[in-house]
Amino acid sequence: MEIKELLRIAIDRGASDLHLTEGLPPTLRIHGELVSLEYESLTKDDTKKLVYSVLTDDQKVRFEEELELDLSLYIPGTSRFRMNVHMERGNVEAALRIVSLGIRNIDELGLPPIAKDLARKANGLVLVTGPTGMGKTTTLAAMVDLINREKKYVIVTIEDPIEYLHQHKKSIIKQREVGTDTHSFANALKHALRQDPNVILVGEMRDLETISTAITAAETGHLVLSTLHTP
Repeated sequence: MEIKELLRIAIDRGASDLHLTEGLPPTLRIHGELVSLEYESLTKDDTKKLVYSVLTDDQKVRFEEELELDLSLYIPGTSRFRMNVHMERGNVEAALRIVSLGIRNIDELGLPPIAKDLARKANGLVLVTGPTGMGKTTTLAAMVDLINREKKYVIVTIEDPIEYLHQHKKSIIKQREVGTDTHSFANALKHALRQDPNVILVGEMRDLETISTAITAAETGHLVLSTLHTP
């Protein structure tokens, strides 16, 4: 059993998530329901072997130090995945979310017209809010893509992990990943202000320092896009 094989099955069956849990077979979430795959239950060694097979040496070190790890994963010929690695009762386990390779535009997502209006603002703070799995990151990706297609801007994104890959169109896009390209949202945001940005995307407002710096950036002539978890 290989994790690439499991992810291909997940895509073929239209799943949104794959769970690797000790004591259970690999499990998919399909249309909101959990569905076990036709495999033996995973042992402690199985889950660690599957997870570690896709981690770099640096990622293994970070995980063993922090016991938590978020990363993006790309399997050629399949899709991109957002992966969370964590410990559970001493076992290495993981949850993987399937992310589309393409970036759907605002119209394709069925978003209201105000989404375009907000993306076209010259400055200010735009927050996309909602519970987990409701499309906050997908919405921001569509807004950034609109700016990228219409404006000759410098766009800096700070993400953990990077989910959607943007190509340079009219804009220059710098995508920075926490843990790989920077140590924290707050630190990256502080330095982003010195990178001549027109637009700054902050993947998540996690702490007071990040929120404070984001507000300052918005007040000093930048458009700041971010998310907040809400019920």
